[in-house]
Amino acid sequence: MRRFGLVVNPEKEEVWRIAATVVAWLEAQGIAVRVGAPGGAQLSRPDYDLDTLGRTCDCVVVLGGDGTLLQSARAVAPYGVPLFGVNVGQLGFLTEVEAAGALPGLQRILEGNYVVEERMMLQATVERENDGEFCQPTGVANRLALRRQNSPSNERADVYTALNDAVITKGAFARLIHLETYVDGEYVETYSADGLIVATPTGSTAYSLSAGGPLVAPELELMLITPICPHTLSARPLVIPAASTVRVVPRSTPGEVMLTMDGQYGRHLTCGDRVLVRRAPFGVRFLRLNPRSFYRVLREKLKEPERLR
Repeated sequence: MRRFGLVVNPEKEEVWRIAATVVAWLEAQGIAVRVGAPGGAQLSRPDYDLDTLGRTCDCVVVLGGDGTLLQSARAVAPYGVPLFGVNVGQLGFLTEVEAAGALPGLQRILEGNYVVEERMMLQATVERENDGEFCQPTGVANRLALRRQNSPSNERADVYTALNDAVITKGAFARLIHLETYVDGEYVETYSADGLIVATPTGSTAYSLSAGGPLVAPELELMLITPICPHTLSARPLVIPAASTVRVVPRSTPGEVMLTMDGQYGRHLTCGDRVLVRRAPFGVRFLRLNPRSFYRVLREKLKEPERLR
């Protein structure tokens, strides 16, 4: 590995000192370093977007917390570039080392003393019907369908990716939304709830956990469907094969419904939009220095009182 990218969380005050140390050390080893925006100016170097880092680097070092790592993973994963996470945040569930271990960890990487861990990601496709057919009374819907057969299609599709989860949830108003849900084309249920989470094993320790979903070892390949505050006693989380396709159709109008990916970005949905969630055609690769025990990480990271002391 001779070309490294560096991504920093600019909101962390201590990150610049660590970043300057990492850049100086890597360059002393003859490594070319490219800094992701907006960190370049702080380090007297050009800024590169994450897509460029994915296309041109052999490894991307992330200085931040889980949020920074999630953002970086979505950008560079399609290029197969591995990530090395250095925790400068609080939880650091996905990162590999704490700040003090950054340089020793990089030394081991240059020596080839690491393993690559790959985790599955999600891809969500939103198919929008502009004429609102799916939320009209049956007679109106039939007339609209006949009209569309004789006119060019007005359907639009947008594609999004996530490492943790795709979440369909209500907006600011305290009201239930109704989400018609299918797995591989078979109707499951219309959830009356605050929302619905489709998560990877990695995402099982995130929002899905807070909503009552199970914890899943990250090496498994599956998806979780977890309703958020369902208005029924029978709605329970589902575990489905990784090869499945989940289709969710919001049936709520009026009101705000959102699709969010990893809790970081997304889009508004309207009644009748179809959200298709499936396994992404690529996964994210993490560099690991030591055998990583999922159960040890759970003990260390999810014990709130001990972590806050």
